[in-house]
Amino acid sequence: MVQHSPNDTFASLRIAEFRYFVMNSFLITVTLLIQEVILGYELYKITHDPLMLGLVGLAEAIPFIILSLFGGHLADRRDKKRILQWSLLVIILGSVILYFVFQPSVVAKLSTTARLATIYGVLMLIGTAKGFYSPASSSLKPFLVPRELYANSATWYSSFWQAGAIVGPGLAGFFYNWFGFDNTLIVIIVLFVFCFLLLSLIKRKPVPVSNEPMLGLRESLKEGFRFVFKTQIVLYAISLDLFSVLFGGVVAILPVFAEDILHVGAEGLGFLRAAPSVGALLTMAFMTRFPPTQNAWRNMLLAVLGFGVATIVFAFSTNFYLSLIMLALTGAFDSVSVVIRQTILQIFPPDHMRGRVAAVNGIFVSSSNEIGAFESGLLARLLGTVPSVALGGVVTLVVVTYVYARSKELFAVRLN
Repeated sequence: MVQHSPNDTFASLRIAEFRYFVMNSFLITVTLLIQEVILGYELYKITHDPLMLGLVGLAEAIPFIILSLFGGHLADRRDKKRILQWSLLVIILGSVILYFVFQPSVVAKLSTTARLATIYGVLMLIGTAKGFYSPASSSLKPFLVPRELYANSATWYSSFWQAGAIVGPGLAGFFYNWFGFDNTLIVIIVLFVFCFLLLSLIKRKPVPVSNEPMLGLRESLKEGFRFVFKTQIVLYAISLDLFSVLFGGVVAILPVFAEDILHVGAEGLGFLRAAPSVGALLTMAFMTRFPPTQNAWRNMLLAVLGFGVATIVFAFSTNFYLSLIMLALTGAFDSVSVVIRQTILQIFPPDHMRGRVAAVNGIFVSSSNEIGAFESGLLARLLGTVPSVALGGVVTLVVVTYVYARSKELFAVRLN
């Protein structure tokens, strides 16, 4: 048995299968974000309506929420690797459909309404695939590293994800300007194929066996919810991320800031999209040496508080560079809470329940990105872009104050 020291900064990366896993995470994040950025910009050029950008998130969130719990149930009982591969094939299919929808010969035959309906239909297909991919991915990760490396692996996983979130939007702006929309979609399809090959390098893992009697689907899903709601630190960690992302997220309406407020165009949008991840990646690099899991709950509350403040300053900024700095700070603060939450979700759930707990987390946190995108677009239309973002930051501060008052006993929890 190989011994791994948790004090070794690169301990998790010395495990080959974990390397393949985080490389896939990096590449699929890059690819999905390239597609999301160019599609959002193209939609805004077609409609000039921020609500249409919000509907992008809603189209993915609806099937994700409906199917994620079943996806978690499936991940606890089936081969996680196979679920990931089949889900990725569906995502590739969606990208192929998008490519054909934007071909000039098809555009000439379809009305704008029909074209938009097809685009949102494809986004729902991708959301369906994510409903299975997300819990399978989250529940596979703890089986790739020993328990003593959970905090280290969470930091590295988040670092690769954030690196992808930097590279993706930057490449999106470059590809869009230099290669055009449809040629960029060809690059996206090729990158997804590479993701599939990386997943193929990971060996199949045995399905965990529980001594408890096999439950039906409904009872199985209820068991996952019960675990989350009775485990206070898991519930509050998920809730903090849910409300901060739901109300404080600004990513979906960044095309409005880029086009109408900061006047920086597609390339500027790429920088704005990448800024949170630049801040996050720098913070992640620091956390590989100094993990935030000591005094974890204090650090999580301070991080969400900082996220809300930076969001409010960004809302009122009309300077491109100040806006970049504030977005970088939102990423930095968010990365701290992400590492702590991921460590909590690796330590507390039992092996046979990881898929369902990951699915509950996905519904309350991952889907909050998409629902938050819809909320951002809707409020931007009703209140205006700047007031809607400022209000989201204020709501984040109110939520973190409430959670602080309700969770003081969690300050004693140590995750090391």
